[in-house]
Amino acid sequence: MTKEWLIGAVPILVLFLIYLGYNVGPILFLGLIVSVVAYLLHRQGALPVGRSKRKHAREVNETGVTFDDIGGLDKPKQELKEAIDLLKEDERARKYGIRPLKGILLTGPPGTGKTLIAKAAANYADAAFVAASGSEFVEMYVGVGASRIRDLFKEVKQLAREKGLSRGIIFIDEIDVIGGKRDGQQQKEYDQTLNQLLTEMDGISTTDQPRILLIAATNRVDMLDPALLRPGRFDRLIRVDLPDKKARRHILQLHFSRKPLADNVNLDDVAKDTYGFSGAQLESVANEAAIYAFRSGDSSIDRAHIAQAIEKVMMGEQTDKESTEEEKRRVAYHELGHAICSEVLRPYSVSQVVLIPRGGALGYVRQSPPTERHLYTKSYIEEQIMICLAGAAAEEIYFGERSTGSKNDFDQALGYVQQMIETGLSRLGIVSVEHVPKARLQEEMTFIFDQLYERTKQLLLEHNDVFTKACAILLQEERLSGDAFRQLLTQEGKTKEIS
Repeated sequence: MTKEWLIGAVPILVLFLIYLGYNVGPILFLGLIVSVVAYLLHRQGALPVGRSKRKHAREVNETGVTFDDIGGLDKPKQELKEAIDLLKEDERARKYGIRPLKGILLTGPPGTGKTLIAKAAANYADAAFVAASGSEFVEMYVGVGASRIRDLFKEVKQLAREKGLSRGIIFIDEIDVIGGKRDGQQQKEYDQTLNQLLTEMDGISTTDQPRILLIAATNRVDMLDPALLRPGRFDRLIRVDLPDKKARRHILQLHFSRKPLADNVNLDDVAKDTYGFSGAQLESVANEAAIYAFRSGDSSIDRAHIAQAIEKVMMGEQTDKESTEEEKRRVAYHELGHAICSEVLRPYSVSQVVLIPRGGALGYVRQSPPTERHLYTKSYIEEQIMICLAGAAAEEIYFGERSTGSKNDFDQALGYVQQMIETGLSRLGIVSVEHVPKARLQEEMTFIFDQLYERTKQLLLEHNDVFTKACAILLQEERLSGDAFRQLLTQEGKTKEIS
């Protein structure tokens, strides 16, 4: 009502001043500036009056996701269920003197299912569920983010009361945006936002009913402020890692359950071939395989469709790069160097050798380790470095010089060497890398590279016949399966025994 009154009164006042002979130009100019500034502040949400609230995803037991819909992640699911059971059975928990958990932090690589498991938790808890992203709370105006944090907690409480529920769950994705380590400059907007989040988690402005559980996710837990991670705020830190073979098979089974999968497809083999894939990548494999079957007009998804899908998810779409015969031969020997070194050092690890350009690569070797490791010895890392260097070594042996195609291999090898030094597996012993002179570090890295490079060349020189036969197959068919490749190695071994 006040706004309409001002709209009608201001023009009359201006006309009256003009009638009296006043110069209203400066007044109109000042009013225009004030109006523009007020409009901009209102859009950013910095004005307390009439501020438009950010709408979050509001759901009550309608996330559509249950724990049974999530493959693998047995331990994270168990941890979440236990935390939610304390909310659901708060009377029983109180008899044991248990304080309900306030916060759970999910951390792990992208695509492992952190958001998905949070939605399943809301369904399991039969709770009000409000989801937000960390970027929603950061603005250029001080106090806006803190206000939105308060609104977020109010929103989930209001939603719980509307539905007659005694508990609510807040999910904040990418919490490192607002929960990063503070540097003492309290005027910064994200510091104000973090302070408000800490206050809300402490329960200073909260009530016992409804009970609130905060679930957050991040890929960078090392960036979070220590005050946020202490018990009483985030009580549990749950690691959501990449799935192992058993979990991958479970995830694949879930994603292929509603797709026409051929009877001859063994998901155990697919799980082995997708070593290192996240849950999101496995879902993409199932979807891409169905697209390939749809494109070819087949009634079911067979092993060939899945193999194509794995290659696409891993390396990208096939490109139209046209290479010369000399380049193709060089790439073939390069990839065979990786394959021979890998198969000799770790039998049954090579799944395929491919001479088809995909993504930024002109060829590649797909590896499927027979056993999955979580701890690495010095010898294991050295073997991994040798596998990385084998492509360049093969080029040098058969072409007299290396090419730029080894850059990514060298980057990976460099990462392994740094890991050896940081974990005390080099000649330097147990050291703090920050306090070791750069020249000494470079000297040690060069020593490791030179030593392993010579060992790699010696290993490859013992398999000249395999290079010749496998290269001929690759240049003709552009693909060599792991079984066929191992057969060539076996034949070479028998020939050497006879001679």
